[in-house]
Amino acid sequence: MQLPTEAVATAVLLEVTRISGLPTKRGAPYPGRAGAHWIGSEAAGVLALIESLPGGEQHRCGFSPGWSIRAYADTLDLALFEAAFCFSCHEVRMHGTAVPPALATHFFDAGAPQAHTLLALLREAAP
Repeated sequence: MQLPTEAVATAVLLEVTRISGLPTKRGAPYPGRAGAHWIGSEAAGVLALIESLPGGEQHRCGFSPGWSIRAYADTLDLALFEAAFCFSCHEVRMHGTAVPPALATHFFDAGAPQAHTLLALLREAAP
């Protein structure tokens, strides 16, 4: 899966959110409670894991994401990007200041080992 290259290079903090609903408007953060904050090599490892997710086919579930990851630069103001993961329809939706339109939607193989590892990390981080 392709993440915004420049954002990955400048991200210093990842925030994991357990999503509780859908945003009220396009581009707004997904609502929910932050569960974990990853920095340094832990954040870099998660970003590499996300980038290693193999592509997959779209499944229909209505997009009901359970978790999101928000990436922040060292200023910690606006998120560079937020990636919301739906493991039912195998879809990732991204938005943020560093996300070009071509990277806004991805489909991944939710049965792949990388997806299982990511899901386990997200569940562990959930509040």
